[in-house]
Amino acid sequence: MAQRGEIESQTYEIVKEKSIEFPPANRLFDKMQPKEGNSGDKKVNYAFIDPAITLASPKLTPVAVVSSDEKNRQEMPEGLNNFLKLGAGNYGRFLGEGFVSTRATDDLVFMAHLNQQSAATGPKDGANSANSATSIKLGGKYIRNAYKVDGSMEYARSNYYFYGYQPQLETVEINRDSIRQTTNLFGVNIGFENTEPASIVDYSVNTSFYTLKDRYNASEIDWGTTLTGSVPIATGFNALFEAGAFISQRVDTETFNRNLFRVKPTFKYTSEFFSVTGGINVVNETDNTLNINKTKAYPVLNFDVVPIPGLHVFAGWNGDIVRNTLRSMLGENQWLAPDFILANTEKKSDWYAGVKGENAGGFNFEGKVSYARYGNFYVFNNSLTDTSKFSVLYDSLGSNVLTISGQAGYNVNDMFKTSVKVNYYNYDVEGLEEAWHRPTFTLNWFNAFTLSKKLFITSELYTVSGLKAKNFDSGIITKLPTIIDLNMKIDYLLTRNFSAFVSLNNILGKQYQRYQYYPQQGLNFVGGLSFSF
Repeated sequence: MAQRGEIESQTYEIVKEKSIEFPPANRLFDKMQPKEGNSGDKKVNYAFIDPAITLASPKLTPVAVVSSDEKNRQEMPEGLNNFLKLGAGNYGRFLGEGFVSTRATDDLVFMAHLNQQSAATGPKDGANSANSATSIKLGGKYIRNAYKVDGSMEYARSNYYFYGYQPQLETVEINRDSIRQTTNLFGVNIGFENTEPASIVDYSVNTSFYTLKDRYNASEIDWGTTLTGSVPIATGFNALFEAGAFISQRVDTETFNRNLFRVKPTFKYTSEFFSVTGGINVVNETDNTLNINKTKAYPVLNFDVVPIPGLHVFAGWNGDIVRNTLRSMLGENQWLAPDFILANTEKKSDWYAGVKGENAGGFNFEGKVSYARYGNFYVFNNSLTDTSKFSVLYDSLGSNVLTISGQAGYNVNDMFKTSVKVNYYNYDVEGLEEAWHRPTFTLNWFNAFTLSKKLFITSELYTVSGLKAKNFDSGIITKLPTIIDLNMKIDYLLTRNFSAFVSLNNILGKQYQRYQYYPQQGLNFVGGLSFSF
């Protein structure tokens, strides 16, 4: 029998109420378009996902890949910075979006962004698998020669249904209200950054505050502040500093007060042929319900060698405590059950090595191998008491994860852009039967074509394989079929102000399951018009 505050090796059910996670908009001038929309970039930019906890959740079936709004505005007079977009499609889908901002040349810039997406029906039992999501964001920046201040406020509401009930229940009339979930998220972000080129000390500070509440009265308050800075000591030698303070409270049947504080001083030496970074990462975490109050130190070590221009060979060793919050968990799996224990994951050590490079011809690449050991490594699986909801199971004995990743990109004069990313994972879990619902292989292939000043086409292919799930009631283990999801978007500029678009998602029509008992929509589309002004 576990004592209060202990985490058993397999049976804790960490479950969440859905929230929609919004990436922070660091650039107001991005017009809040999808991340691939900056078609004017000269190279394909990408970043490895830390294999720590987010490795298993690529975003599938995205809404429209890239919008022509961003591309077309580069061809238009500067006044056409704003847009309105309306669209509709099968499954009763509706898309409404608007963005307005002041002139980007002003020192003081304001913006507002509204997005509404919904589907009246879904892949299972019609309206029982409907969904809708609404988001509003207001932001601003004040830019001077010596500093920059930016801030934003956002609100997001999501409504969806737990439609992953067992086949034997499909003959029974389901009360839609009994399987409905609604979440409300409110957030505020404020940042201050030193931009004075002649300043000896470079620094930035950012603070954010989020509240999240679901239909079943579970809630979370999360406040985090981060500080970064650097000071030159000698030519090519710098002292770097990072610090963070995160205070959160999660309320359900019990109240969890969860704090984490991090201090990370490092030193970096850079020359023409190599760079070396070394330091220490000290982390303190507390949790009143789990009776946790511990401080740990992890190494920070990284080597980067440039054997020839344009080629980097790197290796390193580090560790950390990965914050798990209600909001972050729901960003991975929205069908989590209520009333769960929430715990952080410790990355005890991560040894990695790789190579990256680029050339003047528009080709760039990166390859990386990582071997990491975790404490409280978590997985998702269908709950024993209700298979339409998911538990979070922790491996408290320790898990080893081998990750082999590769990425490559190629640009041709902004007319064609392509990038591909592959990941292979191997899990050695000691306190779990399997790494449920975590993939062993993922692939993402993105392409963008500018066929003329009026026609813009993008496509994305996702592949995920190696997913396993278990029905704890029957004891049956299922290997979920490989996911292949192909998406395409076509934009055509009709006039100076109007463009038409059509998004085709899941073109192969596979009702795949990223999570057991939750088939996704088959072939679906949205078409509409966009007005720029």
